[in-house]
Amino acid sequence: MDKVFKALADASRRQLLDRLQAEPGQTLGALAEGLDMTRQAVSQHLALLEAANLVATVRRGREKLHYLNPVPIHEVHARWIAKFERPRLDALAALKHHLEGDQDG
Repeated sequence: MDKVFKALADASRRQLLDRLQAEPGQTLGALAEGLDMTRQAVSQHLALLEAANLVATVRRGREKLHYLNPVPIHEVHARWIAKFERPRLDALAALKHHLEGDQDG
């Protein structure tokens, strides 16, 4: 999970993930287009994202297509975020039931 956090720590890599989420299956050239970085920098960022398993690639002829792999992000959510949401949601549900009960009586 350290590789995932390291990969997500950089704004440029998050931007690449956002672009892959919006349009899956992009080539390196398509991803580099319109960004304020060199093609080589994009390639290095993609390599780090692949190492963190956040990006999966598929070869189609001479092209290498990049896809977002949401599984590691889901694992981060399940381990680090979801457990903090549950008490808040339980508290909101309890408040809702309490308020609805007060309105009836």
